[in-house]
Amino acid sequence: MNTDQLIQTLSADVPPVRRHAAILRIALGIGAGGVVAALLVVGLLGLRPDLSIAMRGFSFWMKWTYTLSLAACAVFATVRLARPTAVSLRWLWLMAVPVALLAGIGIGEMAHVPSAEWLAMWLGHSWKVCPWIVLALAAPIFAGLLWSFRRLAPTRLRAAGAAAGLSAGAWSATIYCLHCPEVSAIFVLTWYSLGIALAACLGALLGPRLLRW
Repeated sequence: MNTDQLIQTLSADVPPVRRHAAILRIALGIGAGGVVAALLVVGLLGLRPDLSIAMRGFSFWMKWTYTLSLAACAVFATVRLARPTAVSLRWLWLMAVPVALLAGIGIGEMAHVPSAEWLAMWLGHSWKVCPWIVLALAAPIFAGLLWSFRRLAPTRLRAAGAAAGLSAGAWSATIYCLHCPEVSAIFVLTWYSLGIALAACLGALLGPRLLRW
């Protein structure tokens, strides 16, 4: 039997894969983990008492725009790295755009208050716990993505783990906005980003161990 015959024999009874199967599976993993993270926020942390009012203001949507922009880029990278094909990640520099925009908003906010208030704007009331809460809420979303990857075929395991961790961190930060009362752009830029970065680093560490197939 030559190589072509062997390939035809092995692939004869293989059912076709549905279109966008990888995207749907990753979305399901993120969705399931996101539901768990949202339940943790509601049950343990509680929603902001002024959430309905906050959702009409600029600060809330500033935070959501930032975290959702990072989440969109991270999910796109996760989908591409879930396939056993060579992919270029040079486009990830686009993630610098929301970071730069938020930094610009933060500088503008600081320019309108006395310098004596800058430290309070930067630290807020929850800087000690914010990154760790984001990281903790990312855990169920990361677990959902690990489930997704069990039916996929990543080959760059560390990069795939980092992308999954980045996705989990960005989505957990988005959900955390439902509780977090902080309004300063420089707070979000620093402490939300730190929590997201921690999730990405943890994903990079765990990827080679947990994504092997």
